[in-house]
Amino acid sequence: MARSLACIVFFLFAFAAAPLASAHAFPDNSSPHVGATVDTAPRQVKVWFDGEIEPVFSSLIVKNAAGKQVSAGKGNVDAKNHALLQTALPTALPPGKYEVYWSVIAHDGHHTEGHFAFTVK
Repeated sequence: MARSLACIVFFLFAFAAAPLASAHAFPDNSSPHVGATVDTAPRQVKVWFDGEIEPVFSSLIVKNAAGKQVSAGKGNVDAKNHALLQTALPTALPPGKYEVYWSVIAHDGHHTEGHFAFTVK
């Protein structure tokens, strides 16, 4: 009986911990928003994640419709908020469609990546 109870307790803890072990960092919000059309070119792009991300292994770049990178460098994780990835844009960003590419490593080591577009009128 004690052995059966120990097995049950073990499996309950194992299944309860499973979601924690497979955690990933996914975008929670962005500026500009996914698919947005903005009247004024943004000075930067920001993506907030639902968990902290590793600064060394995370990147955020913005490309124009021709596929040329227009953002500065590979972006950076905010020093005060490790769930915020951001990159600067040129002051004279012309009208057009832009694609934002992000790639992050969560603190638990899991990798996620994706992209979204926004348009400047």
